[in-house]
Amino acid sequence: MADIKLKDLRYLVAVADTGHFGKAAARCFVSQPTLSAQLRKLEEYLGVDLVERQPRQALLTPAGVEVVARARRIVEASDEVVEIARSHRDPLAGRLRIAFLPTIGPYLLPFVAQRLHKALPRLELMLHEHQTEPMLERLRAGDIDMGVLALPVELDGLHAEPLYDEPFVVAMPTAHPLAERKQLRAEDLRGATLLLLEEGHCLRDQALEVCSRIPISEKQDFRGTSLETLRQMVAADAGITLLPEFATRGSYAQSKGVAIRPFSKPVPVRHIGAVWRKSTPRGAALTAVAKVIKEYTA
Repeated sequence: MADIKLKDLRYLVAVADTGHFGKAAARCFVSQPTLSAQLRKLEEYLGVDLVERQPRQALLTPAGVEVVARARRIVEASDEVVEIARSHRDPLAGRLRIAFLPTIGPYLLPFVAQRLHKALPRLELMLHEHQTEPMLERLRAGDIDMGVLALPVELDGLHAEPLYDEPFVVAMPTAHPLAERKQLRAEDLRGATLLLLEEGHCLRDQALEVCSRIPISEKQDFRGTSLETLRQMVAADAGITLLPEFATRGSYAQSKGVAIRPFSKPVPVRHIGAVWRKSTPRGAALTAVAKVIKEYTA
């Protein structure tokens, strides 16, 4: 066991993640021959092939799949040892990797980034964007420290911290008859053509849930890749859509050709929360980040 080096396990995990020796080497900041040679030594020591080498890709063997699953846990535990020591020296210092949903990050960060920097100046925040399922996978794998997403989600070893409830609003062409009203009910959207995000975005499911009790037709030949695509399609008079309220603040408050109207009570909302591993040693820092977001959105 003494002959298995942590860095070799990191190399193996990198190959599993990238499917390519060159990309794995770049990720680990070593040359490709060095990485390849170290993995050969690991395979020789274990007496089994871990990687199937092909001209343009690297595939895990069945043994490699099982070894990588355990190597990930070892690498993650090693990283946590370092973070434990760092957090004991200064709990509110060091690097934090935080992922946001694409329907949250661009609209929340402009308002909270400076607040986070001012409140937690010794933290270095590395920001990412992922949809819900990839975010949870990366969180459990230790690739990120916190995810900011819509709740509820399957926790399974994760801690969820509620942050805020975000109302939905209706975005419609400025010439739409409903634009004459100050507030809308879900029933007012009866018979409308609804523009939605593509599969995989939780906001799609939330919008469908809001409109689940009324006859409404989804535009079948269109699936938006982002909220900004939906906004442009609304401006082009292709239909209406639901937006989270933060996506209508700041520089997004005025969009040519688009009218924004709130819902009357009871207002449909989505529940936004922060999620992190229960085992993380960075709990104090993550709680502090969540507190700053809560204070802004309260």
